[in-house]
Amino acid sequence: MVFAIQKSTARGAVFLSALSLSTSALGQSPTGLSSQPPASAGKTEVAKEGFQTAAERVAAEEASKDASTFKATLGGFLSQGNSRAVAFTTALDYSLRRSASQLTAQAAVNYGRSAPALGEPYETTVSNYQARLRYDYFFTSAVAGFFAVSGRKDRFQGLDLRLNFGPGLAYYFIDEKDQSFWAELGYDFQYDLRDQDYIDDAALAAPPLIIAETEKRHNVRAFVGYDTQVSESVKFGTGLEYLQNVTAAENARINFDAGLAVQLNQAFAVAVTLSLKYDNNPLPGVEKTDLVTALNLVYTMD
Repeated sequence: MVFAIQKSTARGAVFLSALSLSTSALGQSPTGLSSQPPASAGKTEVAKEGFQTAAERVAAEEASKDASTFKATLGGFLSQGNSRAVAFTTALDYSLRRSASQLTAQAAVNYGRSAPALGEPYETTVSNYQARLRYDYFFTSAVAGFFAVSGRKDRFQGLDLRLNFGPGLAYYFIDEKDQSFWAELGYDFQYDLRDQDYIDDAALAAPPLIIAETEKRHNVRAFVGYDTQVSESVKFGTGLEYLQNVTAAENARINFDAGLAVQLNQAFAVAVTLSLKYDNNPLPGVEKTDLVTALNLVYTMD
């Protein structure tokens, strides 16, 4: 079960919901689906006897990073009486590392409804669907090239679809079993398809607003991430992403995630996460900042 508190800046309401996308062993909440699992996931193998050539040592190091991990999150919240609210979330996260290749796939659905007062009808307060696919190829132990594509449908951001895709390079300053610190730089193409109800409501506003059905943005993307195994049972991870439009300086976005996880046993962990999204130039009527905090129960299968 996952319990979370979300500040819905699109409606200015605060409600209890279930919201998480496990993008790492920390069970991070679904933000922009931008986090990269550490390349060092997996068991370390050490030769027990004899000597290794340089080629054998490199092969052993690469083999030690081979791993496949599947994470699943399912949760909800129900409140009846003076306060009425219902929320549902589900998330899947799969990563596969084989030699120099790494593939990650993620998906999440978040939905919530609440009634402001007894006798009043329920209103939808959270509704978004997300998916992301990324492929990395490690040219060396420290340098990787990647290509990522993601999609998001979010009613309260006025989006029928936000599609992002693009290539980039990642450099790992630290890439160890218990610690990873890396930076990414790349190109991001963004295609927005706006929700027709949002377009119609804007046209009826006073004064009326004309919202284009689609928009394309060409962005430069920068990201820095850090994951560490604090102890045998405690993990910490954080990531900061910045996207800058190359044709309009006012179109910039910042995404920040942080999480602390405590492993209960080999399969289950409890994670506290924070996700901050900032859009410097959102659609009219949409707040610039979204903040989500969550307490997650995450199941992991290696």
